[in-house]
Amino acid sequence: MSAVREAVRRHARESGGAPALIGAEGALNYADLDREVDALAGALAETGLTTLGLALAGGPAWVVADLAARQADVAVVPLPPFFAPAQVLHVVQDAAVEAVLGRLPAGVPGLAGDPAPAASVRVAGTTLPLVRLAPSAPTPRRFHKVTYTSGTTGTPKGVCLRQEVLDTVAAALCRATDACPQDRHLAVNPLAVLLENLAGVYAPLLAGASVALPSLAAPEVAAKALAGALKAHRATTVILMPAALKALVAHLERGGPALPDLRLAAVGGAPVSAALLARARDAGVPALQGYGLSECASVVCLNTPEADRPGSVGRPLPHVRVAIAPDGEVRVAGPGFSGYLGSAPRPEAGWWATGDLGRLDADGYLYVTGRKGSSFSTTSGRNVAPEWVEGELTGEPQVAQAAVFGHGRPWPAAVIVPAPEATPEELTAAVAAANGRLPAYARVHAWQVASEPFSPANDLATATGRPRRAAIWAAYGPRLERLYA
Repeated sequence: MSAVREAVRRHARESGGAPALIGAEGALNYADLDREVDALAGALAETGLTTLGLALAGGPAWVVADLAARQADVAVVPLPPFFAPAQVLHVVQDAAVEAVLGRLPAGVPGLAGDPAPAASVRVAGTTLPLVRLAPSAPTPRRFHKVTYTSGTTGTPKGVCLRQEVLDTVAAALCRATDACPQDRHLAVNPLAVLLENLAGVYAPLLAGASVALPSLAAPEVAAKALAGALKAHRATTVILMPAALKALVAHLERGGPALPDLRLAAVGGAPVSAALLARARDAGVPALQGYGLSECASVVCLNTPEADRPGSVGRPLPHVRVAIAPDGEVRVAGPGFSGYLGSAPRPEAGWWATGDLGRLDADGYLYVTGRKGSSFSTTSGRNVAPEWVEGELTGEPQVAQAAVFGHGRPWPAAVIVPAPEATPEELTAAVAAANGRLPAYARVHAWQVASEPFSPANDLATATGRPRRAAIWAAYGPRLERLYA
């Protein structure tokens, strides 16, 4: 049984009336949660399933199903709600999913009309379909959870994780963030995102805290709703992607109500500019940057209130080691993934080359400077990490998102998503301000305004907000070429 499940059972005995999960349609205290997990685990055990897909938007039902599947020794495969139908089909087939709890999205090719609900199960007060599938071939059982990372290019890859590794990371996060029973975490990201699953659900449940699971629109475009949920739930902790943090800060700067209960806003998933972190703190948001990868079972490094170095992503958590290879690549050792589905197993404690570039300072703080595969050289022979330039651009309130290119060109050019209220003159001033913090060879000389924000829905960004450079270039490359001409 997982350490999180054991903690829920212990809290049910010792403080069963304490709130555990708070959803849009009701709440579960720890005694309720314990009973719900036991009931669903028994139902799943009777099915004989070995692999279960979760096609739930979130809420208490997602958490109950996740914990119950582990108790019943059923591997969990989250189906991210932001995946396109073709990606969902790939996940279901790649992981040999035997059944799906919830509703498959409409338009999944190759499955339309084929599966049929085998049963209905009651989970956290909601009746959900359990859809039986017929996997083409069994998948070797060497994982307890497989999370699909959309990455920045290519087909989603299944990252195989054992429960012991997930428990180790969750416990480390619980200690690093000083989680306690009085905490109230607001989960605003899909629970299929491993970071929210571990840091936003597992770590609070280990501590006996409560987790609020509201139904929110994408927080980066609904800052007022995000601020309202933080206020209504008196949230003490939250995990934000950089775009969501930026939107929240802008809302507070425009006069939104203060958030006095919030003690920790962990920021990760994509690079965060030092300017945005400073604005957040001035607005009363205690934003602390972290760093992680699905292959390392989520969080690797984290700044904390007691050990914070702005500009860095923090120091490694105690269970991992971080080193910098001769070419500048960040390498991580410690409990990690068991391998990708369809590939050979790997030693879980072996060194993993992350693909990120960075450096460690004398006190062990990690600074991530870019991606190994995305850096480019200008015609002057200077190497530029686009993430660095993008961070300076998005540090300006008038720039919502940016993607920078310039390989083999005299200077960098960018595709920019302006903030909703930004005028062309304000955008020009913002680019000039960002350029003022950059050396001459890295300054953006011209840019193209994007026709729509980068998002998973249009395949121009990953779920964590990283730009998909190949897709953005395919959409805007000809226009950028004309800028050089």
